[in-house]
Amino acid sequence: MDSWGWAMAVLAAISVGMAKGGLPMVSSLSVPLLAGVMNPVAAAGLLLPVYIVSDMFGLIAYRKEFDKRVLKIMVPATAIGVGIGWATASYVPERVSTGLVGLIGVVFALNAILRPRLGAAAEPKVGPGMFWGAITGFTSFISHSGAPPYQAYTIPLNLPRTVFAGTSTILFAWVNAIKLIPYAALGQLNLGSLKLALVLAIPAAVSVFLGVRLVRIIPHEMFYKLVTWALLLISAKLLWGAILA
Repeated sequence: MDSWGWAMAVLAAISVGMAKGGLPMVSSLSVPLLAGVMNPVAAAGLLLPVYIVSDMFGLIAYRKEFDKRVLKIMVPATAIGVGIGWATASYVPERVSTGLVGLIGVVFALNAILRPRLGAAAEPKVGPGMFWGAITGFTSFISHSGAPPYQAYTIPLNLPRTVFAGTSTILFAWVNAIKLIPYAALGQLNLGSLKLALVLAIPAAVSVFLGVRLVRIIPHEMFYKLVTWALLLISAKLLWGAILA
């Protein structure tokens, strides 16, 4: 890998770490950054061990801050989504799933910006949680892009920002763990790249604590505005990339 490739790989690792520190929307940048210097499927396989190492640090940071009800709803739902992704991996083109993620994110973010509804915390409902959870698992399996559908369900709940961050960190740690078996079965885990993944895990682990720090110092309302605008920009990029593909 040349110097440009290393630069993109390190930036991708930093985005993974910050996501595990409580900024899940940043994780959607990881695969696109690496896709410019390697095959997208290879990029997804390379980053999965980086995600898992970062998850360990994120779980330590947010071990006491999460929403139990959201997790009870979304943990089984995301498992279903990962299963669907595994079963349809040979039939669904990556650009289709990426475009779907981008479209969902754009529509939701624009609605949240034009019709802000932040107020009292809402009760997580099972039906919408199962729906968005399944999409989260599916899109995370395809291209590590589970953040937009996850946010579509959780942003309206108006959780405290550290609880929002902790819940996302725990949920995606679960999703990444269960993706190991299907990724290995599909040949997407390249043992030859594990050494590179371990190197990238170092900046990712450091960035976890940067993400945690940012979550704790950003005011509540500003945090959700940043999350929503980041969701819009990242989703628009995903949608545009799918159209061009």
